[in-house]
Order: sequence, then structure tokens, then C-alpha cells
Amino acid sequence: MDEINTDDLFNFNVGILGHVDSGKTCLARAVSTTASTASFDKNPQSQERGITLDLGFSSAVLEVPRHLADSGKKYVQYTFVDCPGHASLIRTIIGGSQIIDLMLLVVDVLKGVQTQTAECLVIGEVTCRKMIVVLNKIDLLSPEKREATIQKISKKMKLTLEGSVFRDAPVVSVAAKPGGTEALQSNAPIGLQGLMETLKGLTFLPQRDSSLPFLMAVDHCFPIRGKGSVLTGTVLQGAVRVGDVVEVASLGLARKVRSLQMFRRPVEQAGQGDRLGMCLTQLDPGALERGMVCLPGSVPSVRLAVAAVSRIQYFKGAVRSKARLHVILGHDTVMARLTVFGEPGAGLEGFHPSREYRYQEELSERPQLVLLEFQRPVLMPPRRSVVIGCRLDEDVHTNACRLAFQGHVEAQLANAGTLQIYKEKSRVGCVQRAASQDEVVVAGLFQNHTKSQQFLGLKVQLSTGEEGVLTSTFGQGGKVKVQVPGGLLQSTLDRLASKKGRRSAPEGTVAAEPVRATLHFRRYVYDPLKRIVQAS
Repeated sequence: MDEINTDDLFNFNVGILGHVDSGKTCLARAVSTTASTASFDKNPQSQERGITLDLGFSSAVLEVPRHLADSGKKYVQYTFVDCPGHASLIRTIIGGSQIIDLMLLVVDVLKGVQTQTAECLVIGEVTCRKMIVVLNKIDLLSPEKREATIQKISKKMKLTLEGSVFRDAPVVSVAAKPGGTEALQSNAPIGLQGLMETLKGLTFLPQRDSSLPFLMAVDHCFPIRGKGSVLTGTVLQGAVRVGDVVEVASLGLARKVRSLQMFRRPVEQAGQGDRLGMCLTQLDPGALERGMVCLPGSVPSVRLAVAAVSRIQYFKGAVRSKARLHVILGHDTVMARLTVFGEPGAGLEGFHPSREYRYQEELSERPQLVLLEFQRPVLMPPRRSVVIGCRLDEDVHTNACRLAFQGHVEAQLANAGTLQIYKEKSRVGCVQRAASQDEVVVAGLFQNHTKSQQFLGLKVQLSTGEEGVLTSTFGQGGKVKVQVPGGLLQSTLDRLASKKGRRSAPEGTVAAEPVRATLHFRRYVYDPLKRIVQAS
């Protein structure tokens, strides 16, 4: 395909996800015509253990589907992203899934939906909107039960997907690596033509924007003797050309692009969505495993971010404020403390720094805003980075979904003091006596050690209907004086003067209810001055 003009071709990223040992790598090998340096379990540890431990990349170039004939493109390059299926590698899976346009969910037809099948389904819902369910290993079904079993599993998958964005996802059956059963003597893959026709039918021209600052997610780095270090990854935004100066963000190093390749084909430039190999000089490959390459100075390091997130419906536990969760941004994973704020549904409107938001104890079912306080600085592009919150500290063998929430970063913050997140507070005391016609003494509103002076000037509501203002402290027992500008009602004065209102009632009588004084106020969680205010 060296003769193909890159202007006639567009890249379409297909993620291959599923439970461990469902046959993902075999499927990737069967549908691909070109392998990258990171494909088909070339990692020695993968070969030793017999499972995928890292992201694998391969491709196939086909003529553009008929429904895209008017797109101006002649060919589509399918880049297959083979993701590991083991539960302990969830952060690697998520890192790979964030660059895909369509997902192949591979299911072992003998086992049906398994733990990581469901978790991969959740990841797919977060990162893309199109999916094909691939029932693999049909060659292991006996001839007399094959059709019935395929129909049964297909029906179950349709029911599973009924309430998801993938409710209309097609289900196809294949044998990516036939085992030579009595009924299937050929070792050639089975059902791949039907899969590829289905894939072509769902292929679309992804929206790409080359005007944004260049950013590439790097997943592998290795040396080439006499040439430099090659960084392989996917261009997330913008474009890059041979001769450009780029920055290895995590190392803070600016280097010149010596050459570019797409699946062994030299190219002069690449744009958003392209799978790319980039050769840089004077870079120690051992210093970088995963990370980002970008336009110099375009990716800041941040400790605080506001994100609009949605709780993942399959997550069983509560997502509470002050909890610490693993947060995945691209290929990076960091612990973060959460503060949930805003009314449920506020996440749909986005974040506005000038607004006041109410503190929430936990994340609701509707989109909401959260403050993420990262345990360490993280590199984050300034435009709506995808974030996924997880409980990676839970047992990998559990049947519960470990993915808690997903969303996008709305803002990066230098400090939390600019946030106007408040907690509604109230205190209740009892009016002890009337000091005058327009003043009462209140006890129990504050404890002895409370700095009640900071509350002076705030409004207090009496249970008898009057509104007063805290004017001064009284004595040493936490008592305060409340002045009622309009004066106390006569009924209130009579009630306070009555012995029944101040002492236990004699046997057989009912004592008047004490007059209560209620103070409502707000505390702003991140106010460095710890001010106390009342809503106007």
C-alpha cells in the first residue's frame, strides 16, 4: 500500500476488548494485514504467560465503504487496538479505549458474559458510541448444538445491551483461530468476512480537528540504533510534521521530529486520530514508558480540576465527598480526593467559576460537578480531558464493577480558594428570658468554647415568628443576646413571663413549648478566611 496517497486515506480506530482468554489477540491477528512493533503479544512476558499484558496495534487498509463514497476519501485504514483482558490491567484497557471510534466486544461463546466482559462494556459506553459484539470460538461448539447456542447467547447479549447506548449493536459469530474440530477441518478463520462487512457498514468518517495544539498519547518507546528513539502512539488532537519541535511533557524535554511513520509507511505529516511512530533524537527511551508528546508548553501540570461527571449505573457503592478514588486520565492513573457539589443535573450546564454551589455528600444518579484534588501533579491538556474514576484497590476477582464515574474536565484550578462551594448549617437554641421589650437572652445556640463573636450580626428566627439579630455575647456560658428590631410580640412576652414557659408544668397540666431561636448560615468549604455568611 506504499503507493496510496495519505490524502486519500483516513484512519479509523477499532478497539478490541473483552474478558481474558476470549480470543481478542487471535481476532486482531486474523483481521489485520500489517503489524506494528507492538502487536500480537510480542512482549516476552505476554508470550511467557500466554495473555495480553499491554496494548497491541495492527492495521488493515481497505477501500472506503460504499456509504462513504462521497467523503472525498478512497481508502480507510482500520487500526486495531488489542486491549488486555485481565482485571488487574484495567488502567491499560481504559488508556487504550480512549482513542477508539468503534469497539469490538469479544465474547467466548462457551462462557457468555463474564466479569471483564461487563467492565469492558462499561468502558465502551464511556468512550465510544458504536459497537459490534463478536461471539468467538464457535468452532468449539458441537455441530448439532452450534446454531441453537449461538442464538441463545445472541439473545442474552441483546437483553444485556437493552438499556445501554449499544442496544442496536449487531452480534456476529466467528472462529478467529479454529481448533480443528470434526465439523471444521480447516484452520482458516471462520466468519471473518461477515464481521468485516458489518464493520464496514458501521464505519463513519470521524470528526478530526487539526487546528488545535498537537497532542499525542504515547504507549510505547524504544531505541533504533543510529537513528534515535521511536515513540509510538495515537494523535489525540492537532497535527505534526517532520521537522517540528515537540515536547515530551513528563520530562519537559523539547526535541525535533526526525521522521514519521504510519505502520511502516514513511509520512511527512499526521493528524488527529492517526496511529503514528515518531523518531526523536537525544532521548533516553528508558525514561519514558507512557505519556504525552505535545506542542511545547501546551500541556500544564495541575493539582486541582473541576469535572462534570456521571455515576456509572453498574457501580454498586456510593461515591461520597472526601472519598479517595483512582482517577484515570489517558494513560496516567492517580489517586484523587473528591468533593461533590452543585445540584443534581448541574453537570449538564458545565462549570461557572462565578457561581455559588451547594456541597453534596455524595454523587447522585444525574450528572454532577466534582472537584478532583490529585495526590500528585498530573499532566492535563486544557481542553475537556476524559476522566474515569475507579476503585482499583478492590479485589480483581470480585464480580462487582469497579468503575465509579466518568466525565470530562471542565476547568483546571491553581487553588481551591476561588471555589464558592458552601455547606448549609443551622443552630438551634432556646430563649431563656426577655431582657427588654425588644431583646432576648438565648442559651444553647453555642457551646462555651465556640467563638460566637464571628456570628454577631447574623439573623435569628424565633419560633414565635419574630426575626432578630445577634448583637452580643452574654456571660460565660455561650449565651447571646438577640435584638428584635420590631419588638417582641405581646404573646411572646406573655409566654416568656409565664412560669409554664420556663419551668416544668405541675402534674396534670401541659407546659408551654419553649421559644426556640434558629440560626441558619453558610460556610464556604474552601474559603481561606473561614467566613460565615447568610444567604441574601
